Formats: sequence, structure tokens, C-alpha cells
Amino acid sequence: MTLNVYLSGEIHTDWREQIIDGSKGLGVAFNSPVTDHEASDDCGVAILGEEPNKYWHDHKGAMVNAIRTRKGIADADVVVVRFGEKYKQWNAAFDAGYASALGKSLIVLHGPEHQHPLKEVDAAALAVAEEPRQVVEILRYVLTGKLPG
Repeated sequence: MTLNVYLSGEIHTDWREQIIDGSKGLGVAFNSPVTDHEASDDCGVAILGEEPNKYWHDHKGAMVNAIRTRKGIADADVVVVRFGEKYKQWNAAFDAGYASALGKSLIVLHGPEHQHPLKEVDAAALAVAEEPRQVVEILRYVLTGKLPG
């Protein structure tokens, strides 16, 4: 069995690399949004033309990025959505809701400080993890039926 996993959310830490490295040899294919913050913010105006108004600048970028995000989530078997500590990831909340609406298996990843504000997002998930290693162990269990350790 091979799993297609989409890694969404926070881009300021190495959580994606931890999951990818920990999943080597498991038969997992990963996809994610563009994690270069500047490229992600400016893709719309770089491709479609400058915008003097910041709202339309951001709107163009969000629409272009949504093409990749929707495709990645639609093709995924499992969607992992990470909410980090430093920034509010509203796009991650959208991705979690979109994945849930499509019937995708959703794993939410965040620290205990986000338990209350993300209670509705967590309720849509099949698992809520606090550490990337827990996501790796979920993937390992799903693919092999083996428990950690």
C-alpha cells in the first residue's frame, strides 16, 4: 500500500522534514503547498501583473496558490494540517475544512496551547497529534499495522 500525504499549514519550522525523514521506507508520497513564503505571497502578481492595492495583490496570490492546494488535497489519502505557535494559519484552517468536506483522512498537528481555539477543527480530524513523530507513527501503523517500539 502507498499513501499520498498532503502536508499543509505552518511553514516556519521543520515539521515537514521531520515527518518525511521519519517516513522513509514506508511507501509514502508527500506533497505540500509552496513553502517559500515570498514566492507564495507574490506568485499572483509575478505571474498575472502588479497590483497597487495590497488586498488585490494578496487575492491574486491566494487564488493561484489555491490551484495547487486544491489539487494536492484532492489527490491525497491523508491530509496533515499543522498549526504553529508563532502565526495564525487561517489557510490551514481552510485546508482542514476542505479536506474534511472531501472525506479525506485528516490529522491535525498542534501544541496543547491550541486545544481550545482549534476544538472544532480537531473534532473533524481522525487524529490530533502534538509532535511530528506521532504523525510518523500513525502513518507507520496505517501502512504496517505495527505499534511503536
